[in-house]
Amino acid sequence: MIGKLRGIIDHIQGNQLVLDVNGVGYVVNAGARTMGAIGGAGEAASLLIETIVREDAITLYGFAENSERQWFKTLTTVQGVGPRVALSILSACTPDQLTLAIGAKDSAMLTRADGVGKKLAERIVIELKDKAHHTAAIAIPSGPSPEVKQKRAKPANDADHINDAVSALVNLGYGRSEAFQAVNAVIQRGEAKDLSAIISQSLKEMAA
Repeated sequence: MIGKLRGIIDHIQGNQLVLDVNGVGYVVNAGARTMGAIGGAGEAASLLIETIVREDAITLYGFAENSERQWFKTLTTVQGVGPRVALSILSACTPDQLTLAIGAKDSAMLTRADGVGKKLAERIVIELKDKAHHTAAIAIPSGPSPEVKQKRAKPANDADHINDAVSALVNLGYGRSEAFQAVNAVIQRGEAKDLSAIISQSLKEMAA
């Protein structure tokens, strides 16, 4: 199983490149972000590799960052998300944006990717919400840090506060991911304990 390749880029065509490793040319598929991170033909490149084995082919997928490779592996566990769709999602969203979208249940962000419709995006969010918690490279914020917990009494239910505050901000016209990020930041800092204060502080957070 190939885990990493380092060599010279022979040529690039579309979403594929040929990487010359000591005279052997490996055909590697990669997303737009990885293609943008590596050099052009004739330049040295190092890629993390995920190998997909099928009955009729062995296909290599390359990534400039481990977080992208981890997301690729996680995305392809969802029914209906093959390697090409996973690369499309990673081309449209950064790993951080994917973490935020799933944490915020923002399926609309995933529909930015070619080949991802509303139903598939919703399935990805639902299926990966729990799986992502167990993936070290994909940590979805789940509550205050231990330090914050020691400094304040935890609200009766942070999850309810987050959901209610995010819904209120979405109703005001803010994007779901943007609202989730602001509310989570306020909750983690422990600056507000009741819903109205959380919403108020979150508005200030987004205006900053």
